[in-house]
Amino acid sequence: MDAGSANSLSNMKPQSRCPLQEQFLHRRNSRENLDRFIPNRSAMDFDYAHYMLTEGRKGKEKENAAVSSPSTEAYRKRLAEALHMNRTRILAFKNKPPTPIELIPHQFTSPQPAKPTKPRRYIPQTSERTLDAPDLVDDYYLNLLDWGSSNILSIALGNTVYLWNASDGSTSELVTIDDENGPVTSVSWAPDGRHIAVGLNNSQVHLLDSTNNKLLRTLTGGHRTRVGSLAWDNHILTTGGMDGLIVNNDVRKRSPIVETYRGHTLEVCGLKWSASGRQLASGGNDNILHIWDRSMASSNSPTQWLHRLEEHTAAVKALAWCPFQGNLLASGGGGGDRTIKFWNTHTGTCLDSLDTGSRVCALLWNKNERELLSSHGFTQNQLTLWKYPSMVRIAELTGHTSRVLFMAQSPDGCTVASAAGDETLRFWNVFGVPEVAKLAPKANPERFAHFNRIR
Repeated sequence: MDAGSANSLSNMKPQSRCPLQEQFLHRRNSRENLDRFIPNRSAMDFDYAHYMLTEGRKGKEKENAAVSSPSTEAYRKRLAEALHMNRTRILAFKNKPPTPIELIPHQFTSPQPAKPTKPRRYIPQTSERTLDAPDLVDDYYLNLLDWGSSNILSIALGNTVYLWNASDGSTSELVTIDDENGPVTSVSWAPDGRHIAVGLNNSQVHLLDSTNNKLLRTLTGGHRTRVGSLAWDNHILTTGGMDGLIVNNDVRKRSPIVETYRGHTLEVCGLKWSASGRQLASGGNDNILHIWDRSMASSNSPTQWLHRLEEHTAAVKALAWCPFQGNLLASGGGGGDRTIKFWNTHTGTCLDSLDTGSRVCALLWNKNERELLSSHGFTQNQLTLWKYPSMVRIAELTGHTSRVLFMAQSPDGCTVASAAGDETLRFWNVFGVPEVAKLAPKANPERFAHFNRIR
């Protein structure tokens, strides 16, 4: 910048602008105002710049007013050399920065699309529906609630089993047991969603057709006391009794008992078959969790367990097989234990244990996400949703005023029904609506398909 330029700058009147407006204009035109040079402050002389902008004009005017003498001109020249005042540039800049070197050639790299962030699912903190459940037996060791594949919920209230159709909200009575044989101690739908098993206090098990409320057959001889747990594996109905026995019944046969598992010394209160049907998990009031393998079963001798797991310190009722990992089992302990444990059922190893702070009554896996839902007793009587495997608490659902004894999941995996000792049945939209499956991409059409074939 020469002295003439500085003279012209001194004649320009500064324009008044709003700072915010200026910042807005700069951001809007950021592509046009990009400075491609980097200032080098070590090569700048701000004192000389200030002098030229303020006093330089006055010096020029004096030079034009009177002609300096040769001695004065020589003195001014030597003074300018000593003070480096003979430079024509006030600001100095470096050259254009060098182009960065690519460590990986561009032709060998492919652009990675940005992964879209998944929106956080809204979980309602209150139940979407509440139904009365009078005469619900407040017994931790029973299993009185189940949701069938035909979207019909069954619940045992005293001596009567009721059906609630989730599609239209209608209610019907399935069967009522007399006082000598009742109350009902367990219910479980068959995989077809039509037939249902009902365990009784007198050690019998009834098989009924829900479409016409007809009793098909009664299973006897397997137990000596009440049947508090049931589990289906296709046509095999497994029953667990207060006598500690586990019996596999093939409902197609005239003599249904095909295997008997002996391992528990007290009541069997939890039974669950794995999705493959090869392993059975059983929990008892003796604080024992057993894993049974059907390939080891024999009807001629007592069946030996695959794993006997003794880490729980209270009754083991809550059992849930993981839907996305076939050999992962979650189990929950009673009031003296309060833990949720995760097991590798191939090796019998305990993978993790979490103290929940209260009795674990039931467990359900989310079919669409890696989440686990647990129901509890005193003091909160809540349902807790956990993120697996970190076991971070996602949500707590409250509303029941007594321990939440039973839970059942709708066929689509979205809604959970819970029944508690407060004689209410609540429905929770806790697992949300599953994502719509993406349509498979269409195959590339055959070339020239629109032309008629020659032969």
